[in-house]
Amino acid sequence: MSGLCAILAGGLAVLTASDSFQLAWNHSVEKVEWREDWRIEGGMLRLEQASVMGSGAGMEPPPEAHRHGNRWVWSPKVEQSEILLALSDFTADWRLCADGSCRALRGLMAGETARLVACP
Repeated sequence: MSGLCAILAGGLAVLTASDSFQLAWNHSVEKVEWREDWRIEGGMLRLEQASVMGSGAGMEPPPEAHRHGNRWVWSPKVEQSEILLALSDFTADWRLCADGSCRALRGLMAGETARLVACP
């Protein structure tokens, strides 16, 4: 199996069978959209590109970022086995985009934390 899974109390849930996905969210204070483009390779999650529509308190793009349209874009060197995301009622929801569609994470799982991993 390949794709992105969520670890839930009852086991694994497949979120997408695709080997690439995007996480998007709005900053809780600045209300500016962030996007991260991820790829699944060898059981690891690799962050290939990140972008933000602006800057503000605690969300400055790194020095290597460049302007592309109305966004700052850069390529972080991040590889990890899982992604942990807080699912708070006090902030905008995370959006998981893959295969041409986006879904809110809170609608896909219960609890306060989303734990995302490469499907085994």
